[in-house]
Amino acid sequence: MKIRYLMLHAYGMGGTIRTVVNQANAMAAAGHDVELVSVIRRRETPQFALDPRVRITTLVDQRGGRQPDSIARKAWRRVRGKIVPRGEFAGNQFTERVERAAMEYVAGRRDEILVTTRPALNLIAARRAPGNVVKVAQEHMNLSAYPDTIRRQIARYYGRFDAVTVLTGTNRLEYERLLPTTPIVQIPNAVHKVEQEPSRQVNPIVIAAGRLVPQKGFDLLIEAFAQVAPEHPDWRLRIFGTGPRRGELAGLVEQHGLGGHVELPGRTDRLDRELTAASVYALSSRFEGLPMVMIEAMTHALPVVAYDCPTGPRDVLTDGVDGVLVPPRDVNALAAALNRVIGDRGLRVRMGQAAAKASKAYAPELVMPLWENLFRTLQAGGQVTRTPWPPH
Repeated sequence: MKIRYLMLHAYGMGGTIRTVVNQANAMAAAGHDVELVSVIRRRETPQFALDPRVRITTLVDQRGGRQPDSIARKAWRRVRGKIVPRGEFAGNQFTERVERAAMEYVAGRRDEILVTTRPALNLIAARRAPGNVVKVAQEHMNLSAYPDTIRRQIARYYGRFDAVTVLTGTNRLEYERLLPTTPIVQIPNAVHKVEQEPSRQVNPIVIAAGRLVPQKGFDLLIEAFAQVAPEHPDWRLRIFGTGPRRGELAGLVEQHGLGGHVELPGRTDRLDRELTAASVYALSSRFEGLPMVMIEAMTHALPVVAYDCPTGPRDVLTDGVDGVLVPPRDVNALAAALNRVIGDRGLRVRMGQAAAKASKAYAPELVMPLWENLFRTLQAGGQVTRTPWPPH
């Protein structure tokens, strides 16, 4: 099969990029003709390892000062592009030149499988891809997280896809209500491997990781840890990641006098080691798709304390078994749950063991065949069947 993955920035960092690269690698390893197409490029090399059999192509090279000028960006804000609507989380990246390049690429596809990976690219594919192309839209975020401008376009155009894939059962139901005649297929992202070194529950460390953006709610986590530190002064919170809110988060740490308790170490290439060295994983997101770093933490036998945000945590965790779920954005409840888990090593060990067991459902050897089967079925013109998750 010829499979083309269209991404905004295949050279960047982030959970979606990592999981799409993992898919591309798996399909190439299975013997398929795979190309990863990056609409823009701002780095010399990809941040995630690519199988040498995966070709990578760039549509708009923005390295070395070749980024679109500010006039083009301002023009996009004044006059909406032909396809990409306002409200797309990466909307300011889709200048006229970038949008046109993506449209021209999509329109030139023939007799292959085109997988698009975010709403802007999905909408471009729905409206511009030829009829002889198998079109698969990947949704990595829950439907309710999008503004009305995006949801209206999804309702209008996603029916043109051969299949729309989502990450969780909750999100599948949302899309089925919106698109009752469109095949909605639930396939979760896979972790890179499930056999990891487990935490020994000896280090007083709570760990979190992700982009330093409002979605991840690290401001709420720092506020909660301000209540934890007096109860457990030997414990530390380490938040890994980079992003535009780093200064604001550092200010919050200083405001609460947490300089000796909360660290913002930036990005790490050794996240697996950091997870093994920790004893609790905290997820404070305001919304999610499927929180992959959380599941990776579970492979290290880490118990999870998480906001029950839409969507993902409840689709993965069993409250009281492998983690603790608390009401979204409730700082006091998050602090209380952290205090409870931190204060009971036996509970952490039991939950961590259950977490490691639950994470095995996201092993690559279980997830990747679902993609291959979906592609084969669609290419053959067959009917897509719904597969329960986790598999039994």
